[in-house]
Amino acid sequence: MPRNKKKNSRGGQHGAVQPFSDEDASIETLSHCSSFSDATSVADEGGETNEDSAQEDFQYKLKGFIDSTVDKSAKTRQGALDGLKTAMATRILYEFISERRMTITDSIERCLKKGKGDEQRAAASLACLLCIQLGSGIESEEVFKTLKPIFKNILADGSANIQARQAVATSLGLCTLVAEDDILDVQATMGCFENLFTRSYAKADGTCPSISPQMSQLHTNSLRSWALLLTICSSSQLKDILQKHLPKLQRLLESDDVNMRIAAGETIALLFELARDIDSDFEFDGRDELCDKLNALATDCNKHRAKTDKRKQRSVFRDVLKAVEEGAFQSETIRFGTERMNIDSWVRKRTYDAFREFVGSGMNYHLQANEFIRDVFELGPPMLVDSATMKAMKISRFERHLHNSAAFKARTKARSKFRDKRVDVGEF
Repeated sequence: MPRNKKKNSRGGQHGAVQPFSDEDASIETLSHCSSFSDATSVADEGGETNEDSAQEDFQYKLKGFIDSTVDKSAKTRQGALDGLKTAMATRILYEFISERRMTITDSIERCLKKGKGDEQRAAASLACLLCIQLGSGIESEEVFKTLKPIFKNILADGSANIQARQAVATSLGLCTLVAEDDILDVQATMGCFENLFTRSYAKADGTCPSISPQMSQLHTNSLRSWALLLTICSSSQLKDILQKHLPKLQRLLESDDVNMRIAAGETIALLFELARDIDSDFEFDGRDELCDKLNALATDCNKHRAKTDKRKQRSVFRDVLKAVEEGAFQSETIRFGTERMNIDSWVRKRTYDAFREFVGSGMNYHLQANEFIRDVFELGPPMLVDSATMKAMKISRFERHLHNSAAFKARTKARSKFRDKRVDVGEF
């Protein structure tokens, strides 16, 4: 399918946009969010001018960021990427982004290929946020088909910046979940992750390979992405994976890196849950030996390990041990606005953690208003709550803004459908 490139003017009226840090970007975006909340209150009283003005200002800023991603200055490009990341993490921008997705994709591609460590990291994260905004469909598939070969090249390139490889390992996993349209390609991507995290397996004699902390983080990120993609594998694929990997994953529990040990434990718990979904009578031949290892980690008193590491590890492995022995999961309730969602399985936990890693503090907002994420977690269409109910619940102004944004988007979509009955056949 040919790519539809839109030519935007470079270095024109947006040329004066200054780069700024993650903190500045966050403050700027949240400031606009607050402005939207105020504007909505005014609109409730009959005026819509402030809201329109705030939206125009915000879109002007975003256009400036997009233009600045091709600036000659690496610092300016970095600031532009961070600004776009923060905006996409804290707002729903589907209409704006959809019109400019190929321009943004071109910028991401250029920054991944020609940028250095931090710039590549920011570009990889932005690619993931772009797919989250576009949702699962032809638009995100088109973006991912452009960027996937670059991701895989960076991931496999031992001479590439290690932090860029770490970021790509995480982004490639979630982008594949959202935008990959071929299960065979999902398997191929999982193979790329396997090639990395299996290098951390303990040797047959129980000794661990000598791996730098940075390389261990790359292997850990690869394992977490691999585990994420387990959640969309078919039953037949899972049976093969269980046979091939479950006996070997225990070797990662011997790692010197606490994050790798935890990722391995959670992945084992996830595999047991998936196996029991396929066959409620699932049995693992090495279960007793595995449980002994898990119990040792859940009660670890090794004096050579940091107290914070031991405390974190014990908590996780108590849950992992229960998952393996009893099929249990420690449920957690996530509240957002007037709604709540139960994280009641290892599958849902891995999926929730993957999305939250990219949208951060904006996760509750996306759970309320992002139709794609709501679909992933089976939350249904965004809820519309009237202002009187919100005031009675005494929720914060920012939370009211989130509800108002979701309601505004739903009203706009309903009106558009009523006014325009033409069939949307997409871009070709």
